[in-house]
Amino acid sequence: MEIKSIDYQDCKEWFLKKHYAKRIPQISYCFGLYDDIKLIGVCSFGKPPSPALCVGVCGVENTSKVFELNRLIVDDNLPKNTLSFFLAKCLKLLPNELIIVSYADTSQNHHGYIYQATNWFYTGLSVKMMERYDIENPKKHSRTISNKKGVDYESLAIRERPRKHRYIFFTGNKYGKRKLLNQLNYTLLDYPKGNNIRYDASYIPIIQTKLL
Repeated sequence: MEIKSIDYQDCKEWFLKKHYAKRIPQISYCFGLYDDIKLIGVCSFGKPPSPALCVGVCGVENTSKVFELNRLIVDDNLPKNTLSFFLAKCLKLLPNELIIVSYADTSQNHHGYIYQATNWFYTGLSVKMMERYDIENPKKHSRTISNKKGVDYESLAIRERPRKHRYIFFTGNKYGKRKLLNQLNYTLLDYPKGNNIRYDASYIPIIQTKLL
């Protein structure tokens, strides 16, 4: 298996049709996992949509270093530990001294075992927040709704946003990681446990063979 940087067109269909979120995030770094010439996994990192998060993780002086692991998906029925192998390699390909944040969605019965397997720090659940949603399309993300023209956002229903398990990872050498850890504004907690429920990732994207 090989891991290569890939562009927007290579990952677009994976995010819109294969990942459960069904939308494209902000992308700063994106990597593909290839088995020979077949694309079998995608991982992307981007700036978080919340400026407050960027400031809050390790202080205002480290705001530019904060990125979010916003998509990670591989084909079904791959060998055991393929996902953790892929993620660990992607993290090593990122620039040094970045602060990577990622979330495990409790509404999807996720606990973040992939982050636990790759030695991330667990810092608890995201804060409680309310969000607007479309009663006719309750699974559609509130950001997608707010960006749609002609939608009266204030008329939408309100609900509590599902909380997420928050994980932190520092890239780079031991010295840089220790420095950032000392500046972390979250309390480190024990890893959460529970039964995960996998979502359907059986969709086969059209773009499958670009690595040459």
